[in-house]
Amino acid sequence: MLNTNKEKKENKKVLITGGAGFLGSHIADRLIELNYEVAIIDNLSTGKIKNINPKAIFYKADIRSSVLFFIFKKEQPDYVIHNAGQISVIKSFDDPIYDADINILGGLNILRVCKKFDIKKFIFASSGGTVYGNPKGFPTSENHSTEPTCPYGLSKLTFERYLKISGLNYTILRYGNVYGPRQDPYGEVGVIAIFINKFLNNQQPIIFGDGYNTRDYVYVSDIVEANIKALQSDYTGCVNIGTGIETSVNDLINLLPIPIIPKHEPPKKEQARSCLDYSLAKEVLGCQPTIDISEGIKLTYEWFKEKNG
Repeated sequence: MLNTNKEKKENKKVLITGGAGFLGSHIADRLIELNYEVAIIDNLSTGKIKNINPKAIFYKADIRSSVLFFIFKKEQPDYVIHNAGQISVIKSFDDPIYDADINILGGLNILRVCKKFDIKKFIFASSGGTVYGNPKGFPTSENHSTEPTCPYGLSKLTFERYLKISGLNYTILRYGNVYGPRQDPYGEVGVIAIFINKFLNNQQPIIFGDGYNTRDYVYVSDIVEANIKALQSDYTGCVNIGTGIETSVNDLINLLPIPIIPKHEPPKKEQARSCLDYSLAKEVLGCQPTIDISEGIKLTYEWFKEKNG
């Protein structure tokens, strides 16, 4: 019995919000591979049951709900990785109240419960692509001013600031544009998944504007490893997770396995460029990109191809 209790005490538990989603489910899988206990909270508004690792404990719940207290009381997590949120820039313009309700008030509800149960560390999925606004230098470092130009970026930055004064140990991961297997190809975000899905279904991809707008595309496995490193690190602060490379939408089309001709439609309201300096992540977390855009698109394409059967 003594040995069993010791083993139980040493077994670390991580609670992941949004753990049935694209990124959260990949993080859960990796943590389980590393012998962490994993509990998942997801309301399944965009997450999928099929993404949930069978070894994880799952609760269908909204991060704005009072039920969070009872979940934390039962699970007693050591760490929290907060991925749940409203992720569409377009939707944030259309309904900023909804965006703020989830990304700010929902986040504050999580923080309130985390403080009550004295968790060891809080990892937050922020947005390096939006919190800096229209950067004046590239690749953009964490020292750059934060001047979001969309409600989504503002809600992410606002929660960052609440987290900084929460008294919790934390790491804020400011992601570039994450892509890879399991990404939703039917939503408003995830252009690589959308293009690949359209290609596989003999549909013409749509480019909004001239296609010269750029983003820093980061393969999902590199994001997962950044979360693991952050969980195991004593570092507190904000860290960019990117590649330091700009890729245009036109470049993405050219990187697809077979040449296709896209259809152009009027541009949407979005920033022109985004590219993140990852040198701090390399210094304080020991992580850097390992999958370049060509390999990442190939891996993503093969996954979608197999899935489409």
